[in-house]
Amino acid sequence: MGALDKGYKAEELIRLAANKSVSARSELVENIADLFLSPGGRLNEHERALMNDILSKLILNVEQHVRQELARRLAESMDLSHDLVGMLANDKIEIARPILEKNKLLKDEQLIEVIRNRTDAHRLAIAVREFVSSDVTDALIEHGNEDVVEALINNDNSEISEASLEYLVAESKNLDRFQEPLLNRQDLPATLAYRMYWWVSAALRRRVIREFEIDETLLDDAIEMATKHSLQETVEEDGVMDKAQKLVRKLDEEGELTSTFILQAMRQEKINLAVAGLSRIAGLNVKIIWRAFRERTGESLAVIAKSIGMSKEEFTSLFLLVMQTRSGGKARATSLLKSILSMYGDIKISNAKAAVRHWQRDLGYQDALTDMKEAI
Repeated sequence: MGALDKGYKAEELIRLAANKSVSARSELVENIADLFLSPGGRLNEHERALMNDILSKLILNVEQHVRQELARRLAESMDLSHDLVGMLANDKIEIARPILEKNKLLKDEQLIEVIRNRTDAHRLAIAVREFVSSDVTDALIEHGNEDVVEALINNDNSEISEASLEYLVAESKNLDRFQEPLLNRQDLPATLAYRMYWWVSAALRRRVIREFEIDETLLDDAIEMATKHSLQETVEEDGVMDKAQKLVRKLDEEGELTSTFILQAMRQEKINLAVAGLSRIAGLNVKIIWRAFRERTGESLAVIAKSIGMSKEEFTSLFLLVMQTRSGGKARATSLLKSILSMYGDIKISNAKAAVRHWQRDLGYQDALTDMKEAI
């Protein structure tokens, strides 16, 4: 004997539905919700189909607060029909939210339809679901606002394709709020993390250097790409930098280009020569070295110095000389120096080399440098 035979007659439910009073509609919702939420096995297949049919016909004709209460109570029900759950998901956000956030009956096609045709509030509810497929994720990124996308990135159970991650990393250059959530994701490739290094905050830079590992095969590829780039780089700058690069190239060929030479050049205030020398040793474009010199925190300079094997004492001298050059006076030991030296000791040489090699490999960094925000 089914639930309807035991106490909830179909005729009684229809009579309640026909009654326009608030009390009758409230009683209708209570009865139907009670049937759906009753212990397993109470509704047989015929009764379940009947209840879904009744609700599908009446749902749009009952007051909003009734639909809202019904959606709240049935948000996790697995007895709803796909048509009914779709109707509730497309309703006003006050009604749709619990269904969009919790109901597992919603298919990807239904979710994508909501994403394309409803509001950002609907999209936000979908972004925090227990699981979000890559197809749904792509639609959210395409149609959602920044709040939606940030919630999606923060959702560890959302599947984000590598192509979408690449797009979000590029967007994070101008949207700080995406940066930390992206670096927190377990599926973010190290290559993309290193790409973010140039525009994230000081604290997040430390995370990139300390936490992200890189596959040895990718490192080999990076070295190969950097070598090819070095051989093809024949365009030289005019003036002082042109002469400086020619000199350091000759010194390098003679085996005399060392960290000591760079420090001597800095002490003699031959900044272009020091930049050219560090550029040659690290295999980086001079624009990147200039950027590292101008950066107040000194973190990029620390990574570059670590990658070429500078001792802590050599880096201390280099950092103080760079500070002195920027300030036009004598550099003093400060909390900034203490902080950067602490970081220098923490940086793994392998990670520093990995970062530099990726900067060598990705030629897009050269263009990115021109529009990056100044380091704070």
